[in-house]
Amino acid sequence: MTAAAPARQGALLVVGTPIGNLGDASPRSLEALRSASVIYCEDTRVTTKLLTHFGIRVPLERADENVLARKVAAALERIAAGERVAFVSDAGMPGVSDPGQRLVDAALDAGLCVEVIPGPSAVICALVASGLPMEHFYFEGFLPRKQGAKRERIAAIARIPGALVIYESPHRVAATLQDIAAVLPGRTVALVRELTKVHEEVVRGLAPEVASRVAERENLKGECVVVVGPPTADEQAYQGGASPDAQAHALTLEEEIAAGLQAGERASALAKRLAKQFGVPRSTVYEQVVAARSEPE
Repeated sequence: MTAAAPARQGALLVVGTPIGNLGDASPRSLEALRSASVIYCEDTRVTTKLLTHFGIRVPLERADENVLARKVAAALERIAAGERVAFVSDAGMPGVSDPGQRLVDAALDAGLCVEVIPGPSAVICALVASGLPMEHFYFEGFLPRKQGAKRERIAAIARIPGALVIYESPHRVAATLQDIAAVLPGRTVALVRELTKVHEEVVRGLAPEVASRVAERENLKGECVVVVGPPTADEQAYQGGASPDAQAHALTLEEEIAAGLQAGERASALAKRLAKQFGVPRSTVYEQVVAARSEPE
């Protein structure tokens, strides 16, 4: 009597895909995609190009942030029935700045098998390409779109003792760099663009310098990652409660006020942000902002 074949174990396959160069697809990732009964993806058009390039024929289902919640239950049923369901993002590791984590959480809560097949990550690639200190880093993802909220968020994460990694679209990256320059004019910044592609580029320098160089460019293309260097020694001393020279502190505040006004930040918003950043009464900062705005150029 022939022994029955063991039941096939279903699994959620979280598959990392290339962030630009298709040559970065690993043999294991391609094997995982070929073994899947279905592939959930953000954009079927993007994933179709990947599968076609490698001759993979597996059904695709759109599962972006707008529809994924409605598909979780069906995905779990398929996995429980023994199917291998793959999940990919448009590029890089799923779950990083995309809704895939919801599917992973649900599968784990249901006691189902989850296999992570590692692949390229724009976060790590950008950190290495930036050349900035990265012993510690914080991944922010996308900042708020509105300028006021964006600058408040930049100020809030500025105290983190490590490099900051920010995703941005090519259409908004110039404005975001201007906002970073206004809030953190003393930081070194690197714009890393078109990672792993032919026209990969790193623009690096002090925040105002990088913002100025990028502002002069037209028709910037490709997904962008902005890496902001960790707090400077002066920032760390101030944040740690030390008492730096009062004049140096005043000059730093004046420089930030000037940068904010030059970037077009409203006086009230600028005063609110800097008061929080420097631990100075808002009314005091507002008076300095108004005085600086009234000075002849």
